[in-house]
Amino acid sequence: MAHTFTHLLTYCIFSTHDRRPFIAELIRNDLHAYLGGIVRGLKGTALAIGGTSDHVHLLARLPAEVAVAECMRITKANSSLWVHERWPERRSFSWQRGYGAFSVSESARDSVVRYIQSQEKHHRKMTFEDEFKELLRKHGVEFDERYLWK
Repeated sequence: MAHTFTHLLTYCIFSTHDRRPFIAELIRNDLHAYLGGIVRGLKGTALAIGGTSDHVHLLARLPAEVAVAECMRITKANSSLWVHERWPERRSFSWQRGYGAFSVSESARDSVVRYIQSQEKHHRKMTFEDEFKELLRKHGVEFDERYLWK
């Protein structure tokens, strides 16, 4: 085949360091927009970005040449630097080292978008920690809770 054709939807979740409430409403919309710009800079498309004060959910279509790990490294590093530059009083802002990433089928895209858009409502009933463990279980990812947040 002469050309490469892909349609890769990736659902990523990452939290602030120690899940501290760094993402105040004051900066949330700007931060989410900036995250979308980073994905665009990688030649991807951010389909939905949401979250609360301590974590972000991102559904993105990534090009074949961009590995999820590279996308997360660039996204987290650049956005952290941007927050420090834009809001100098938030010098302690940082992301947790790891992240969760899951493949999403096109048929599930709309439900994942709705889920991401309803994060504020969702987290009135469930903590981020419980949500993340539930997503890991749902996707068959084995983990040891003793090391999950370190």
